[in-house]
Amino acid sequence: MENLKNIQPIEDFNWDALEKGDSYGEVSKDDLVKTYDETLNTVKDKEVVMGTVTAMNKREVVVNIGFKSDGVVSMAEFRYNPDLKIGDEVEVYIENQEDKKGQLILSHKKARATRSWDRVNEALEKDEIIKGYIKCRTKGGMIVDVFGIEAFLPGSQIDVKPIRDYDVFVGKTMEFKIVKINQEFKNVVVSHKALIEAELEQQKKDIISKLEKGQVLEGTVKNITSYGVFIDLGGVDGLIHITDLSWGRVSHPEEIVQLDQKINVVILDFDDEKKRIALGLKQLTPHPWDALDPNLKVGDKVKGKVVVMADYGAFIEIAPGVEGLIHVSEMSWTQHLRSAQDFMKVGDEIEAVILTLDRDERKMSLGIKQLKADPWEDIESRFPVGSRHMAKVRNFTNFGVFVEIEEGVDGLIHISDLSWTKKIKHPSEFTQIGAEIEVQVLEIDKENRRLSLGHKQLEENPWDVFETIFTVGSIHEGTIIEVLDKGAVISLPYGVEGFATPKHLVKEDGSQAAVDEKLQFKVIEFNKEAKRIILSHSRIFEDEQKGAKKETGEKKSSSKRGGKKEEESAMVTGPVEKTTLGDIEELAALKEKLAGK
Repeated sequence: MENLKNIQPIEDFNWDALEKGDSYGEVSKDDLVKTYDETLNTVKDKEVVMGTVTAMNKREVVVNIGFKSDGVVSMAEFRYNPDLKIGDEVEVYIENQEDKKGQLILSHKKARATRSWDRVNEALEKDEIIKGYIKCRTKGGMIVDVFGIEAFLPGSQIDVKPIRDYDVFVGKTMEFKIVKINQEFKNVVVSHKALIEAELEQQKKDIISKLEKGQVLEGTVKNITSYGVFIDLGGVDGLIHITDLSWGRVSHPEEIVQLDQKINVVILDFDDEKKRIALGLKQLTPHPWDALDPNLKVGDKVKGKVVVMADYGAFIEIAPGVEGLIHVSEMSWTQHLRSAQDFMKVGDEIEAVILTLDRDERKMSLGIKQLKADPWEDIESRFPVGSRHMAKVRNFTNFGVFVEIEEGVDGLIHISDLSWTKKIKHPSEFTQIGAEIEVQVLEIDKENRRLSLGHKQLEENPWDVFETIFTVGSIHEGTIIEVLDKGAVISLPYGVEGFATPKHLVKEDGSQAAVDEKLQFKVIEFNKEAKRIILSHSRIFEDEQKGAKKETGEKKSSSKRGGKKEEESAMVTGPVEKTTLGDIEELAALKEKLAGK
């Protein structure tokens, strides 16, 4: 009760107004509204003001600008700033103080855009670090939202290391520096790389100052090329050349390392300024030659894989990093020049024999022909002199034909041993490369691995028979087949040829015999060893004229010498008569033999 005694009524309370339903007393409603309005900010449409974030969810941000109602801004407009929280001050653009629903319409994006150009210029001038939201990919880089402006972020300016997947950056908010502004076209270029380069430069100096040859460091595979691998050593890059990746053959570095792989490397070398650093990976493991079986020696058989082919030979890897060369000459006993590709190809697993082994030089030569017997070891027993064989024509020279009887066994048929009768100027007139030809072994040269062979020796020598037919003084019909400066070649019966000089080609009327003329020829020389028959057409009528003169002289002689005269006449005319070739027994046999062939 004591407390109630202290309560005093309001002396100037308007009880009449209360009875009428007006609770404002003497102060009018309009005055109160006016007073209320004066406590709020006076805002205008299309104006940028500062506001405070009072509430936010995944879709919307509620901003208080001191107006009679709060405004709502889409959360999408704050994508560039994922750290936004309640209490933060933000710029907003008043689009409409009151829409149909009585809602205050604000835009943060438009507020940023209104001042964006001034702010990007200011950021460039002050070398300021700003935040931006990566909206999407574009050709050569990314589009970044900076102060509401779409700026370009080149791919090379995203990071200090090459970027393989641009898409992972889309939707991220990152810090940038503005590096270029085109005032005319309102283009802005930003860089994230520029922020970390300064820090990396210092790291780089620290790392480079401590580099030493032989030092082992851990690095990350940054980039792989066809010629080597770039390793990030923590701000400084080094290169492992493809030849320093493995002791074995490497076709491509991807066989050894993968991107982003962490590996230990050894420093092999660097330039004076330490800008180019040569690294090695294989040097961290022992050389395979040092681990090679110490009992391996010349003559041993080894197995390996063909890793490289060349015309002159093949490189065989018998263990990773240990290779031997098989020269093409050691692939076959044959002496014919062939390419190594005729015998093997890359990837083939083969067996070979060690021919030379130099552990100090780390070189080895191999052979595969040694796995087979040398065909020349028992050449005398397999191909004795006088034996006959089929051979394959391999090559021609002006003086003969090179043939192969079997792999590794070659021989030469001299051009003079091709035919008994034909005058062969070049072997191509007689046979062709690749053709089969029967031969007889004439001589063995084991030291030089060459046989002397003959083809005509397979038949009897017809010149033994010709010697009895084409006797000196005998007359035969022949055809001129070729006229030369020194004379003419005449084709005689049974395939034999003779030769007549120009003075022996003069006919009885004084004219010169021509090609394709068929005439009678007298044998004036027969050389069996040289296989030469010298003929004369002129000698026939010359001898007849001499015989006629002699006969006229004899008629003036006494009759006592008549009998003698007949004998002498017979002696003169005897050799002039034509020989009847078919009557000779040896010729008949030869004729039959040639006809059979």
